[in-house]
Amino acid sequence: MKAQDALRRAVPRLQEAGIEDGSRDARVLLAHALGIGHDRLTLKLQDEMTAPQEVLYDAALVARIARQPVAQIIGRRLFWGLSFRVTRDTLDPRPETETLVAEALKEPFLKLLDLGTGTGCILLSCLKDMPMARGLGTDISDAALRVAMGNTRDLGLEARTRFRKADWFAGVTGAFDLIVSNPPYIAAEEMPELSPEVRDWEPHLALTPGGDGLDAYRAIARGAGARLMPGGRLLVEIGPSQGQAVAA
Repeated sequence: MKAQDALRRAVPRLQEAGIEDGSRDARVLLAHALGIGHDRLTLKLQDEMTAPQEVLYDAALVARIARQPVAQIIGRRLFWGLSFRVTRDTLDPRPETETLVAEALKEPFLKLLDLGTGTGCILLSCLKDMPMARGLGTDISDAALRVAMGNTRDLGLEARTRFRKADWFAGVTGAFDLIVSNPPYIAAEEMPELSPEVRDWEPHLALTPGGDGLDAYRAIARGAGARLMPGGRLLVEIGPSQGQAVAA
């Protein structure tokens, strides 16, 4: 079967399953099955697919129909222009989190602490653009830390990056001129309203602390003062309606 024919059949399958951008996802998954970059797919649409490629593409479509996120299926996600490994043990890096990276890079820093690092996307993106800086990423998930360490190797940042298994500041020593975090902040009552891609496939530990969703900010606020250098900055991602509560 030609790649073009496989794509033509795939799009309605995804759309019938309620996938909003089925056409885009079908193309991304086809490029993955063919082992090429998404930007080269058009050049390969007239090529015959091998049997293993067809099997891989069908499996990817079945996974997507089950609402598994595309990043988990292909194992990668672009963030801040960099490619990050993604698994079911980590939060899928979001474009809006790049706002946090952009804010972090507005001022120079030398020592960076990333609380709840997940894939390491915030920490590593900041370090990539701040060549003199060093960073520490913490997480309570061993699996997430393994993903972050793999991303560190991929990006050639091992010499400037450390990781520690920690519950927020537990066991963290020293002082930092920048502390960042994208903590779990979804309130328990909001969890059922999330899309299946998020609710059913991403780690709940990285999504919600339960209750009103503010426990992580309380822990960060309690511990940040002891770990911030004079004049240091603390930057956190928050939910769209949490500004006043987190500031308080």
